[in-house]
Amino acid sequence: MTQQLPQVQSPLEPGEPELAEVRNFRDVGGLPTTDGRAVRPGTLFRSGHLADATESDAAFLAGLGLHTVFDFRNAADAKVEGPDVELPGVRNVNIPLSDPADGKEFWRMVREGDLDTLRGLLGDGKAAERMTSSYRRMIVERTAEHSRVLHALAEDAVPALMHCAAGKDRAGLSIAITLLALGVERAAIEADYVKSDAPHRRYKVRRSSTARDAMAPEVMELLSPLFDARVEYLRAAFETIDATWGSVDVYLAEGLKLAPETRERLRLRFLTEA
Repeated sequence: MTQQLPQVQSPLEPGEPELAEVRNFRDVGGLPTTDGRAVRPGTLFRSGHLADATESDAAFLAGLGLHTVFDFRNAADAKVEGPDVELPGVRNVNIPLSDPADGKEFWRMVREGDLDTLRGLLGDGKAAERMTSSYRRMIVERTAEHSRVLHALAEDAVPALMHCAAGKDRAGLSIAITLLALGVERAAIEADYVKSDAPHRRYKVRRSSTARDAMAPEVMELLSPLFDARVEYLRAAFETIDATWGSVDVYLAEGLKLAPETRERLRLRFLTEA
């Protein structure tokens, strides 16, 4: 039997759509750049997976005029959650940002492990350390994938929606990298990232354990760092960019092979006039 951890509801922000089964959806339009411009509303969206979208959810998404949906889940994720709902006229691009075998045993224990197992696996800061390490690895090991996304956006993939399972980590980092390329203020990127921590946006965590303590408060506390959107996770990614390449500009140019003219096309597509 699969059990779902309780989800606490919180008020929607002004203008935030009430979607029944697509979590963590939002338009990142309006975020300010360092040169006085802003991300144009209706061009870049983020969310959790679309596999459970209801008919009304799908109708809302179809009405956004999307060109491309970037799905960063791997095959193992899709097996658990199912394929995205099909949206008419929308191109679906799957770019896995984690290996199907990466952490397979770890995530099995997260779903099935008893309290003692979870204490050993996640306690004493181990869960948060794992998340921080994951963000650092995605920066240095997934340059080809992030480059592919940015080049697609510069060509013809707008409006675009990016998602993974929860819309927090793989999609969150891809959104952050896109916003860095657009020159969005780092504080604004962080402020958007932590919005994924709102109770109504959080991933619906399911556990298949049938142990008596499977849903105990301590279990939820141990699991929490895995599903939190902690700003220190994103800052670890930014620190890795600085430590590896020296600056965002060098990371974009050398790490992601983003030519100045390509970056300028991105800005023309996504930003308001100065």
